[in-house]
Amino acid sequence: MKDFLIANPIFTIFLIALVGYGFGRISIKGMSLGTAAVLLVALAFGHFGITILSVVQDLGLVVFVTAVGFIAGPKFFRNFRSNAIAYVILGVIIVLVGIIAVIALVLITPIGTDLAIGLLAGALTTTPGLGVAIEATGSPLASIGYGIAYPFGVIGVVLFVQLVPRIFKTDMVKEREQYQKVANGVNVDSKKKTLSFDPLGYFAFALAVVLGVLLGKVTIPLPGGIAFSLGNSGGPLIAGLLFGHFGSIARIDFKVKKETLVPLRELGLMLFLIGAGTKAGSGFIQVLQDYGVMVFVYGAIMTLLPMFVGLFFALKVMKLSMFNSLGSICGGMTSTPALGTLIRVAETDDVATSYAATYPIALAIIVITFQLVCIIF
Repeated sequence: MKDFLIANPIFTIFLIALVGYGFGRISIKGMSLGTAAVLLVALAFGHFGITILSVVQDLGLVVFVTAVGFIAGPKFFRNFRSNAIAYVILGVIIVLVGIIAVIALVLITPIGTDLAIGLLAGALTTTPGLGVAIEATGSPLASIGYGIAYPFGVIGVVLFVQLVPRIFKTDMVKEREQYQKVANGVNVDSKKKTLSFDPLGYFAFALAVVLGVLLGKVTIPLPGGIAFSLGNSGGPLIAGLLFGHFGSIARIDFKVKKETLVPLRELGLMLFLIGAGTKAGSGFIQVLQDYGVMVFVYGAIMTLLPMFVGLFFALKVMKLSMFNSLGSICGGMTSTPALGTLIRVAETDDVATSYAATYPIALAIIVITFQLVCIIF
């Protein structure tokens, strides 16, 4: 059976999706994992040696973030202007709390920097961060730490965005109406005569992906030999935001219908979780046996602590709305699956604007601080 699954990747991908979506439909007291359940099934497949080509994960990530960018674009810049300082502060705080946890772990426990920084990369579900950790440490322990912390990094944030509105007894209808009023405002002039290449907008979507991937390849050198790039997550996200914001450029129509974007967003998320899950599931149990269950606990703390601190600052200090706060936390945690869950819980795509605003800031801080920690410790 294993050989059959490996030899038939298309069958395997959709088998994981089939079981995952069925499992994700199970609701306990109104809470469910939704699409994130696909990750758990993928982890199980990965544990038994089922591998999926890495291009599946990369394709899923690019398609998801580009679709998110297009959807959030028309309202993104208006929302960003009104809350820019808050988004920057939250992005910095969430990552720095995680960095402080890493330093404390290195100083207090026998776990070294290589494993600890990998745990934080998994806790924040940041693939670029993992790449930085591997390059900076030159150790396989970074990947091991990532594999241990990643599953809870996904599930923890997914459950968090569902639990918090319940704990605070948020009036979701009122919150949604207020949020949409603030974020409302489309900057596209629909009266212009524009040239459209296809009715569904796949031309515009493909162009955004191409330009976004190229943008993600641009490397910015920083002092101390550190380099920063947006990668396949940040580049396409920004390209999607710009295309979604402007709608048309030089009388060429770059709008993509929402009926096209929503299925693409879900398909991208599904493929990303399948690729990431099978990769993280490989050797997961063996790693826990080698390093002990406490390593998993450390990773869980690195997921939970930044979220709670970020939520406190967002709600109590910066006085952001619940949707803005949760969207920013998803962005600060660089959690692609959690955004999908938050959109479902909030019942509005507008929450993607705060995610998109905080995500690039958090990504930049991750790349810089990860390298600094590896150099200093």
